[in-house]
Amino acid sequence: MQSSAIVNCRWHLLWLLSVFGISGCQEPVPPSGQLEQVWGRRGTSVGRLQKPRAMAIDAEDNIYIVDMSARIQVFDANGNLRRGPWRMPDFANGKPTGISIDRDGNLAVADTHYYRVLFFSPQGKLLDRKTLGGSPGNGPGQFGLVTDVVQDSQGNYYVSEYGEFDRIQKFSAQGAFVLQWGGHGDQPGQFRRPQNLAIDQRDQIWVCDACNHRIQVFDTQGRLLKIWGKHGQEAGQLAYPYDLVLDERFVYVCEFGNNRVQKFTPDGQSVACWGSSGRRAGQLHNPWALVRNRAGQLLVLDTNNHRVQKIRL
Repeated sequence: MQSSAIVNCRWHLLWLLSVFGISGCQEPVPPSGQLEQVWGRRGTSVGRLQKPRAMAIDAEDNIYIVDMSARIQVFDANGNLRRGPWRMPDFANGKPTGISIDRDGNLAVADTHYYRVLFFSPQGKLLDRKTLGGSPGNGPGQFGLVTDVVQDSQGNYYVSEYGEFDRIQKFSAQGAFVLQWGGHGDQPGQFRRPQNLAIDQRDQIWVCDACNHRIQVFDTQGRLLKIWGKHGQEAGQLAYPYDLVLDERFVYVCEFGNNRVQKFTPDGQSVACWGSSGRRAGQLHNPWALVRNRAGQLLVLDTNNHRVQKIRL
């Protein structure tokens, strides 16, 4: 049986999409967004994408994408296949929803429906000894539905999960449980599907609190530092923020519900946004993920259009 948290989140998401349909920035903001490239085609053959749901970028601008065929493929910034594909070891129960690159250059995969985090070498070798979790539950080191994993400057891992628990757990570099925080709800410090994480240069953990339509920021001990965002379509509002990336000055948020990427100051002031609902180049259909390359370009995982769009914002 599905938990009420999952059902409520899905119900609100379906309601939003059916009522509003076309989304995008409704209030004028600086028109700084620029589409630079579109790549990717739907399919399950090598180099194609089938509803891609998570994306990560390494120090050499290699882009790792996992899709609904449970394959991981590695592309360059222009969409040329570099490596892969390789397939997740188990996928009958569901596919991953989050991936990141750790400090050793390995790929960390939130194996959502198997209650664990798996690690792969850049060439696709499964690193069994590094696995986190694998057992469902609410105890330390157990997981609900894992959404993302990131690593801080000291090597500690932070793992987000939703379902009945909606929390974040912290582990040492060696995989030992350290602490946890959160819980299901809409109060400050609680979550309703913490979908993605990012860590800034001060080791602050930024959380896309998707079904609460907001961003929350914590220190490494789980203490809440800031919170901003409210549900809506206007500039500065959010609808199901699914991913974010940071640079030296701004926060870029990928909105699944509003079919756009929005640029904010760190305190939540909207600066610009790009995208609208649709199938044409420059339009999005439920984007799940976002990365930023060394040239400052953003790559948006345009999930239900089975492609990647490269922009400047």
